[in-house]
Amino acid sequence: MKVTIGGPLKLAFRPWVEGLENVPAEGPAILASNHLSFSDSFFLPAVLDRKVTFIAKAEYFTTPGVKGRLTAAFFKGVGQLPVDRSGTRGAGEAAIRSGIEVLERGELFGIYPEGTRSPDGRLYRGKPGGLARVALATGAPVIPVAMIDTEKIQPPGKIVPKLMRPGIRIGKPLDFRRYEGMDHDRFVLRAVTDEVIYEIMKLSGQEYVDIYATAMKRQLAEEAKAEKEAEKAEREAGKEAERAAKAALAREEREQAEKLRAAMERAEREQAERDRAEQRRSDP
Repeated sequence: MKVTIGGPLKLAFRPWVEGLENVPAEGPAILASNHLSFSDSFFLPAVLDRKVTFIAKAEYFTTPGVKGRLTAAFFKGVGQLPVDRSGTRGAGEAAIRSGIEVLERGELFGIYPEGTRSPDGRLYRGKPGGLARVALATGAPVIPVAMIDTEKIQPPGKIVPKLMRPGIRIGKPLDFRRYEGMDHDRFVLRAVTDEVIYEIMKLSGQEYVDIYATAMKRQLAEEAKAEKEAEKAEREAGKEAERAAKAALAREEREQAEKLRAAMERAEREQAERDRAEQRRSDP
């Protein structure tokens, strides 16, 4: 990844970095970042000397066909770990197991506390469980990271990125060993997650929204669906109004035609009466 993608990526986009000294040269650590773009998982590892392992949904590794095999090979090549989200506890448990394994090897583990990409560039409430439980289970320091402007480079759904400089701001490590043995206390998990999100907010300068990004995405999807349905209803209403207008015009034209025909018939009868009267006067 660093040879084939990292070098050209840095050369083309020239990302700026602050706080690089906060990433340890060796030993386990968790990089907890905001998530603005698909490219976040490439820019962050590209600027670090060490390997960073992120988790990725298992569908990236199991899609059939040539494209699916190429995608799987790419994600394996850049050190992504597949997470099966079909289990009872879903992605959370899979992420915890994967993260612990990576950290036990003394490596860097990357995770997005929001759980998904921000739908609008704001920072959303962190999901308790994955990040906090991995941190408490391993004792590894959590390093907050702020990705800046990556959503402008590659917005969701856009394939070709825009050439501009993104930023990466790395904060000081957070130590949560004071909560050792409390990795199943939901209040502790929430406190750890909120502290990390707060540090990310300070680094990124993002507006904070106290709901989950997944909930906002559902809300936006529902609003978009409602808008489409309203537009469809409006189009149907417009079509119905157009049909009604055409029908009214057709009725008016028929009525006018009937009136014209009746007038012509009346004129013909009157002319015939005049002709007969004239004929009677001219007869001897």
